[in-house]
Amino acid sequence: MEYAAATRVRDSRVKIDVIFDTTCPWCFIGKRRLESVLAQRQGVSVALRWRPFLINPDIPENDIDRRLYLDEKFGHESRAARLFDAIRHAGEHVGIPFAFERITRIPATADSHRLIRLATRNNRQMAAVEALFTAYFLEGADIGARDVLCRLGAGVGLDPKRVGAHLDSKAGLPAVFRASAGLHRLGIHGVPCFIFNDAYAVAGAQDTEVLLRLFDLAAQHAPVLQEAPPLSASASCVDPPREKRFERDVRQQANHHS
Repeated sequence: MEYAAATRVRDSRVKIDVIFDTTCPWCFIGKRRLESVLAQRQGVSVALRWRPFLINPDIPENDIDRRLYLDEKFGHESRAARLFDAIRHAGEHVGIPFAFERITRIPATADSHRLIRLATRNNRQMAAVEALFTAYFLEGADIGARDVLCRLGAGVGLDPKRVGAHLDSKAGLPAVFRASAGLHRLGIHGVPCFIFNDAYAVAGAQDTEVLLRLFDLAAQHAPVLQEAPPLSASASCVDPPREKRFERDVRQQANHHS
């Protein structure tokens, strides 16, 4: 399954697969950084696909309490606090005022990916992804709830009754799980992951400069540069560039499925 959008300026040259989950804060940050790349390369045609990756596929449909989830995943409260401080700091640099204190539930995300799939048919997938991120990380909305998804769908121009009927039908639900499982089998264990032209891949909310370099390589159809450690000739993710040890550790905690 993929959520595809094409921006055509001249003959399409760069295909970008964004592998993500709707409750991943680094994915929201990565989206902003990718948008910065696209703004700098408006003369290049782009086909952008959003591909679902379920960080927590075992969360029940009625979701779980966030505090209990964090206690189980991170143990001591101070450990989680350091993680979210790092994410807030990164968010500030791309204009995202994360409001983690408003989030009380950890939702199952499969239905949010189904909403994006439905929005794709109307070329509203980018708006749907943005609406889901904003609702969850800025408003603390439960993006696993049917009424919230119908409201968000209406906000991006979809018929809320159609959204509700789509969610009730369970159409596309098995496909979301299959797509996510398939990405795991490919060796992708962290999100966001960006794949350019099925050839250049990088994991993590990379700096804009890294994504820009990958974009330009894909646009030029150039071979992989040997001196660039974050790049890969295959469509498998590699570890984020080694910066400070703490930043690397908190990114791994945020990006890797436990």
